[in-house]
Amino acid sequence: MIGTPEPKSEPKAAFGPKLLLASGSPRRLQLLSQAGIEPDSLLPTSVDETPLKHELPRSLAKRLARSKADAARAMAARTPEFANAYILSADTVVAVGRRILPKAEFHDQASECLLLLSGRSHRVYTAVCLITPKGAIRQRLVETKVRFKRLSREEMDTYLGSGEWRDKAGGYAIQGLAGTFVVRLVGSYSSVVGLPLYETVAMLEGEGFPTRKGWLGPS
Repeated sequence: MIGTPEPKSEPKAAFGPKLLLASGSPRRLQLLSQAGIEPDSLLPTSVDETPLKHELPRSLAKRLARSKADAARAMAARTPEFANAYILSADTVVAVGRRILPKAEFHDQASECLLLLSGRSHRVYTAVCLITPKGAIRQRLVETKVRFKRLSREEMDTYLGSGEWRDKAGGYAIQGLAGTFVVRLVGSYSSVVGLPLYETVAMLEGEGFPTRKGWLGPS
């Protein structure tokens, strides 16, 4: 008796296009996860983030996002599995006027940032860079205006004591305790956190990446 032929297995999703995130930021990874997108790998890069002389905040954000994407592409090229992947990077810059605030590493830096931000508006620029499997390069820059309340000495000292400011552009994290300082925000909240979701997803979709493939869960 002839047996029933085995059904052919369907291709697995793992063989679809791959996405590499050129960042080790848990915030950016969480934002992508919120959009239902899971990168196939993280490729944190190390680039010099020192602003060039007279460099404007928006130009710095775009340059650093591009530099991170280029560095990640060079790393991915050494791994055959990732040779034809999409590469996504981002960089966030906080500025008061043309003055670029540092990514605070020390207590004094964070304190100076809070003094500058207290009771006034500032701008947050997040640039996103995408390199497609065909080598096309796409970039978007999102500008968001944020206004802080006037901070008391006690509020500043307590926030500095929390340590939340460490390694944060402008010395604060809007998704954390500093969210209580924000009086007004005009623009993209997710961009201030570190990755503008609408623009990022639109850019990926425009270049053929299936952004909603994970929305229904495993088949």
